[in-house]
Amino acid sequence: MEGKITSRLINFIEKSPTAYHAVNTIKEQLLDNGYEELLESENWSLNLGGNYFVTRGESSIIAFKIGENLEDYAFNIVATHSDSPMLKIKPNPEMTVGEHYVKLNVEGYGYMIYSTWLDRQLSIAGRVVIKNNDIFESKLVNFEKPVCVIPSQAIHINWDANIKMEWNPQIDLLPLFREKSDNNDSFDDILLKHMNLDSSKNKIYDYDLFLYNNEKGCTYGYNDEFILAPRLDDLQSTFAALEGIQNSENKETVNVFACFDNEEVGSKTKQGAASTFLVDTLIRINEVLGKSKIEFHKALKNSFIVSADNAHAVHPNHEEKNDPTNKVYLNRGLVIKYHAAQYYTTDAMTASIFKSICESVDAPYQMYTVKSDLKSGWTLGLESSTQLSINSVDVGLPQLAMHSANETAGVKDTEYLYKALVQYYQTKMKECGGMKIKVN
Repeated sequence: MEGKITSRLINFIEKSPTAYHAVNTIKEQLLDNGYEELLESENWSLNLGGNYFVTRGESSIIAFKIGENLEDYAFNIVATHSDSPMLKIKPNPEMTVGEHYVKLNVEGYGYMIYSTWLDRQLSIAGRVVIKNNDIFESKLVNFEKPVCVIPSQAIHINWDANIKMEWNPQIDLLPLFREKSDNNDSFDDILLKHMNLDSSKNKIYDYDLFLYNNEKGCTYGYNDEFILAPRLDDLQSTFAALEGIQNSENKETVNVFACFDNEEVGSKTKQGAASTFLVDTLIRINEVLGKSKIEFHKALKNSFIVSADNAHAVHPNHEEKNDPTNKVYLNRGLVIKYHAAQYYTTDAMTASIFKSICESVDAPYQMYTVKSDLKSGWTLGLESSTQLSINSVDVGLPQLAMHSANETAGVKDTEYLYKALVQYYQTKMKECGGMKIKVN
């Protein structure tokens, strides 16, 4: 089972070099499994027992399964994100060096570990917008092969290379793209050629393009117990959640899988977790199913969000960077995350409920807290709670080298989260008044 899940995870990551591609990969899988695509700009027709999905901004997606008995229903929600730190290509990107090299002008998206992007096989992917008559059309593009490298400086011309370096991303992170040629092809011309489009009939108006690590994920370790791959944060949790909703059934809930873009830059975009995308979708489901506003608010009180984003495992060379009593290790189970300042939304009640769900399917779990003298990041649960007041728990999978061009995770842990989420989606919760929640 572990080997099959790992193989499918690595394939999912390879097909998802950007948030746009990740959502397209999710869409293809949902369509293959009988889900119907809805558009926010059109009327919806929903049926009890139906499976649907809707996208926003081409880089966020919400899939949902409607139960057959919704007299007293709730939403069971899992939230993940589709984006990862990488280098975004700026407009007018080509820069000539000595009338010979051509490099690209790029900027960092998200908090990257700069050094991990040097001397790495990099390709280009994203979306390109062209105009066809009166219609602006977005097209996915992926060069797939390595087309760029950010060369490091040889030790002989930079004797401080092994000392802590002050990085200037405008200087140190510009990738070598090609040699300057006599045909004077522009960057847009190169894009059109790659897309097999005639430059005399098609014009690129703009693009959202990124450099991504083109190396294929693999397992490693003496017993192949670890995964090495780009974008494990957060495509590993996304993969587990997607598999979870498709392989679960619940007649009394609306099960929801929400994968948001822009988590790595704060989520405050039209398609981010802090946007209205999730609440808009839930309200619309309620209304199209003929439910009242009061029934919607009742449903929210019995609903639950699992915010699934990866967590920091103990580093083998820096154990001192971890909390002394809550240490997380690869292959020891999924992670439940806590933070006193509420950067994570977990509280005693929501943690207890999720722990019991894990225990019911023998999915081991670990507790994670940030070392008190270190700064914490935050994730989707916090941002989603600005729009929806729903019980929430922050979980994830343990990993090393988060935000590196290549990250490490445990082979066993994807299956642990998958099993827990299947069981969660098959759970019905009911607030019983006071401080009691019935779970069955």
